[in-house]
Amino acid sequence: MAHTTKQRDKLLARVKRIRGQADGIEKLLNQDGDCAKVLQQIAAIRGAVNGLMSEVLEGHIREHLGSHEATTQERDADIEQVVAILRSYMK
Repeated sequence: MAHTTKQRDKLLARVKRIRGQADGIEKLLNQDGDCAKVLQQIAAIRGAVNGLMSEVLEGHIREHLGSHEATTQERDADIEQVVAILRSYMK
């Protein structure tokens, strides 16, 4: 069973909070909200997305790279995949 399946409810709760924060930004912009509040919401979303990424990444590393059943080739492939994702995320 995939780690995202095991943590589905927790991860979905995070995604719903992020969606709510994005809706909040949209509402502020539609109502000509204060730019400081918009910036604060953007920062909150960034933190929430970083938290989601961290949680999913940790589960992936523990399940795939920490698996005693994985072959060296499987681990190498997983490492390359994680490195590619991190490079993309850090841009």
